Amino acid sequence: MFKKFNTIGDEEKAVVNEILDSGLLSKYVGQWGEDFLGGPYVRKFESACEDYFEVKHAIAFNSWTSGLVASLGAIGISPGDEVIVTPWTMSATAMAILHWGGIPVFADISPEDFCIDPAKAVEKISARTKAIMSVDIFGQSADTHALMKIAAENGIKVISDTAQAPGAKSRNRFAGTLTHMGGFSLNYHKHIHTGEGGVLVTDDDDLALRAQLIRNHAESVVAAAEIQDISNMVGYNFRMNEIEAGIGLVQLTKLERVLQKRNTETSYLVENLSNLKGLIMPKVSRDNTHAYYVIAFQVEPSIIVTHRDEIARKLSNFGIPNISTNYENLHLLPIFQQKIAFGKDGFPWNFNGSPDDYDYKKGICPVAEDMNDNRYLGFYANEFELLESDLEFIVKGFHEVWRTLEFF
Repeated sequence: MFKKFNTIGDEEKAVVNEILDSGLLSKYVGQWGEDFLGGPYVRKFESACEDYFEVKHAIAFNSWTSGLVASLGAIGISPGDEVIVTPWTMSATAMAILHWGGIPVFADISPEDFCIDPAKAVEKISARTKAIMSVDIFGQSADTHALMKIAAENGIKVISDTAQAPGAKSRNRFAGTLTHMGGFSLNYHKHIHTGEGGVLVTDDDDLALRAQLIRNHAESVVAAAEIQDISNMVGYNFRMNEIEAGIGLVQLTKLERVLQKRNTETSYLVENLSNLKGLIMPKVSRDNTHAYYVIAFQVEPSIIVTHRDEIARKLSNFGIPNISTNYENLHLLPIFQQKIAFGKDGFPWNFNGSPDDYDYKKGICPVAEDMNDNRYLGFYANEFELLESDLEFIVKGFHEVWRTLEFF
């Protein structure tokens, strides 16, 4: 029961052996020229991603965290610049902002889809705002159409962190491609699995070039590449190797099957659990499709007396694995509560004045906080094959647990 989901097969083994036999595991060099952009499999994988996601540029990285750092550097983040971001995301999203001395400003999430609420984001815009970091959490696009409208009206950029939603769509366009820059994670439990890795996508030629430069020791090549604006041309080794790229090339061909599987499993669970009193089903926003990295239920405290944590304990005791009761409220992490990141003097929060000017106390994102404390009940289905018998077992477990709950 609950066999681990594994999409690695003979095709991936064959391409890895081909790369090993070639002896060329990476072809990057840190100087301007043809090999500055990597080896043949990196190029093939990037080209395949450009075709699949219908973008001008796909840029492979050793992780999506690196892709986030590069994307923020590419748009010109400077110390003291503010970037509006959701608290309901993995810490790398906000850490990429801090990396450049930018200051994360947290805007609350929508109770419908767990993504950043555009109405809350616009309230956070100041003269120092440089960008909005949108996160397509759990598998569907945030309201990037509204966010892009806000950005156009305020002269700022939008970056999509689409780590969990490759292949999901909004208005028939792929999530991650609807903003100035976006991208996907390829680490071990993601839809496309290369071990570690990430892909940045954009239609902007200049932003693509700047991200490529940051990926590979930018400071060494800006003269040869005749780059005029050398701001943030501080380079790194964020390079993907040939083996990861070869695996990614094969994995990309399996993405639609993975998405179909996730949607079939979720549809079954929603159909058979939607009659449970006080259990709110995951919602797919209008014009969106969903990749279901997480199947995100909610418990309604006004209906169910039993606390969400006790419900989760009962479900786990029944034998249902990967039940989650919290995700992240990043603003409550010690790094933001104490405003200590680089050194001990409060940088970057002290760049514009006093660190006290930035408020991260509990209460600034009440929807995200309530989700974390009382409502969110997630099932990480992505790690399992989920046979029909597994789905039946999960449904049985929910129904049996619900019979033990106390209701208002």
